[in-house]
Amino acid sequence: MSRRVLIAGASMGGLRAAERLRAAGFTGEIVAVGDEAHLPYNRPPLSKEALASEVTHEAVAFRLRPAVADVTWRLGVPIAAADLRAGTVRLADGAEPAYDGLVVATGMRPRRLPVPGPRAGRHVVRTLEDARDLRAELRPGARLLVVGAGFIGCEVAATARALGASVTVVAPEAVPMRRPLGDDLGAALRRRHEARGVVFLLGRTVAAFLGDGRVTGAELSDGTRLDADVVVEAVGSAANTAWLDGNGLDLSDGVLCDNAMRVEGRPGVVAVGDVARFPNPRYDGVARRVEHWSIPTDTARRAAATLLADLGLAEPDPAPFAPLPTFWSDQYDLRVQSFGVPALGEDDIRILEGDLDGEVAVGYHRDGELVGVVLIGLAPAVARYRAMLMRTPTAA
Repeated sequence: MSRRVLIAGASMGGLRAAERLRAAGFTGEIVAVGDEAHLPYNRPPLSKEALASEVTHEAVAFRLRPAVADVTWRLGVPIAAADLRAGTVRLADGAEPAYDGLVVATGMRPRRLPVPGPRAGRHVVRTLEDARDLRAELRPGARLLVVGAGFIGCEVAATARALGASVTVVAPEAVPMRRPLGDDLGAALRRRHEARGVVFLLGRTVAAFLGDGRVTGAELSDGTRLDADVVVEAVGSAANTAWLDGNGLDLSDGVLCDNAMRVEGRPGVVAVGDVARFPNPRYDGVARRVEHWSIPTDTARRAAATLLADLGLAEPDPAPFAPLPTFWSDQYDLRVQSFGVPALGEDDIRILEGDLDGEVAVGYHRDGELVGVVLIGLAPAVARYRAMLMRTPTAA
């Protein structure tokens, strides 16, 4: 009897899950359902190189390998609900496809600021359409207000400066990118942005947006008023899990999984990508979501093996799943690369080589053990530091 696997989500995680299922020998039907109208594409360039030029699907689309040529893609149709006990999902168009195995790959959505004021002229950066709409407004001389000083906010700021816009960044923290990088490296990157003309107003928030029908500025928590032609809200994201309500799952921060990527120990249901919260024994037994570029591929490999074992089509993989999180950020001519989980070592940060205002490698330690490395430049050293972190023993 042919089996059907339904993949909820048609972005990178969903594509990688389909690829891994085929690579592992699954010959049954695969149906991928996505709320966007596009085949899977790469999101990180949307705040960097794609935003700097004409934003097209062709520029960021993933190549579909021959192994997934027979996957059925149901695009532009969000999933409204799921009944895990019955093995069905309900789509927004009323269809209720059944499945033998379910892959949760619905990812994240950007948060919006809950403050008064007009909505026109305010942008987020998550989808292709988001980037297209923003790119149309980033003209030379445009006054851009970026709310949020994390990686997305700083990447957009760098891209906008290169396009000739003036940029002000507002955020409540004292240092940009503080949580993933720490105070010293975050401050060093702030200096590099300021040298390019970016203005930072930190330690404050937006109290209201100004304008009649379209945003013309913002009032900050300290009473400061700023003029702005366009706003980018880069204030984090939330997991797309509402469609799983009513199934008794822990959805407090994404979808809780075990180390095999099985959703709360439920056979036949797995999760992949940044919607999944799972324990990584490389560090400890705490289940965490990881919003890094490498995670969809890593989790898809393990989730596919688990799902096939649950369907009786393969033997379970007994090895612990201990991926090394990896991401990068391009800001101006800088390549920032991170390996491991630097946030776990925020109390013991050391410069491993180089200089904070030049090329540098910064190490993050927990109980004396290296748990993360962030590099600015130093391309020849990347493989060496990655290998050091891969040798880190998994937690007991």
